[in-house]
Amino acid sequence: MVKKNFKFIDLKYKPKNDLVCLFRISPNRVSMEKAANTVALESSIGTWTKVKSKNYVEKLRAKVFSIKGNWIKVAYPQELFELDNVPNILSSVAGNIFGMKIVKSIRLEDVSFPKSILKSFAGPKYGIKDIRKMMGVKKRPLVGTIIKPKLGLNTKDHAQSAYKSWIGGCDLVKDDENLSSQKFNEFEKRLAKTLEMADKAEKETGEKKAYLVNVTAETKEMIKRAQLAEKQGSKYIMIDILTSGWAALQTLRESNFKMAIHAHRAMHAAFDRNPEHGISMMVISDFARLIGVDQIHIGTGIGKLDGDIKDIEDIAEEISMDEVKANQKRLSQKWFNIKSVFPVSSGGLHPGHVPFLIKHLGKDLVIQAGGGIHGHPSGTEAGAKAMRQAVDAVLKRRTLKKYSETHEELKEALVKWK
Repeated sequence: MVKKNFKFIDLKYKPKNDLVCLFRISPNRVSMEKAANTVALESSIGTWTKVKSKNYVEKLRAKVFSIKGNWIKVAYPQELFELDNVPNILSSVAGNIFGMKIVKSIRLEDVSFPKSILKSFAGPKYGIKDIRKMMGVKKRPLVGTIIKPKLGLNTKDHAQSAYKSWIGGCDLVKDDENLSSQKFNEFEKRLAKTLEMADKAEKETGEKKAYLVNVTAETKEMIKRAQLAEKQGSKYIMIDILTSGWAALQTLRESNFKMAIHAHRAMHAAFDRNPEHGISMMVISDFARLIGVDQIHIGTGIGKLDGDIKDIEDIAEEISMDEVKANQKRLSQKWFNIKSVFPVSSGGLHPGHVPFLIKHLGKDLVIQAGGGIHGHPSGTEAGAKAMRQAVDAVLKRRTLKKYSETHEELKEALVKWK
């Protein structure tokens, strides 16, 4: 039975127009009820000591309406939040609570938004359906790559690597998360030269090709870079959403560029790697979709975690296939006016992983391989061909081994990455 002085707990309450958060908490030498009550008060209208307040303020308190083991659900009245303001929402429900002494650990696992908040955001400009239309790919997974090595290439070699990837069969080529505008590969020159190669590849292959240039920078510089990309005809831009920040992402989306936004999740493991503390990838994806990214990384459930660690590139965050599937499903959940987001699987992938990915994640997927393309024994173009061949094999319901008998690039890839 809950004590009466725990006024932020109401197990009979049924959420209506509330933002609901699912937390996993471990109390620190207090009862579960006291810990839950403190989480709700600290993330809404309360503070650490008694403070007189007006009755109308009390009506806005958050309410813990479910306690099951270490899991609690908290309902926040929609009036607590400013519409179209992700920093405000997260400062409330995922702010000071992570540093409270009353809990050993706390993790925000899931969020459900009321209709009023969902409708206040633009959401993705394109989403899965319109990206397919833009790229001219109706049914199969999109195939992408990341330029490798991620840093160090000069502009000419960077653009040439992109070109080889495109003519080999890649739809998308993107910068890695830490390439911006270093002296060895300045943004303006890289953008122009690589888009030139994209145009060349389109003419030669008859397929649409897109370059996902990284515009991550201080906000004003980021907008300048996006403007330049749009002026030069780019179909996409890429941003590191967490290191840039939610406000910067909103600024980019609400500038209403014609380009699709590819979201890289660099630094996400600082939030979601500890299963008992932080913020889940699903919640990060929720807010990214709310603001309006068109593509986002969801993990693989395979890849860098598959087999022995051979080098530094094999070290990755641990995420189960169940989590990956849940993230993917959430990105297509019905959200009124908010479009779906194209999920991206990336991290230590090679052609041999394609059957697993399509079996578990389906065709509405961007399969993105860096080393698994550029590390092919016969080079980047052959690596891209091998990846497309693997996709084709699965769609034709052929085993990779059988298909490789008449496709040399795939055969070489399967030999290298057994």
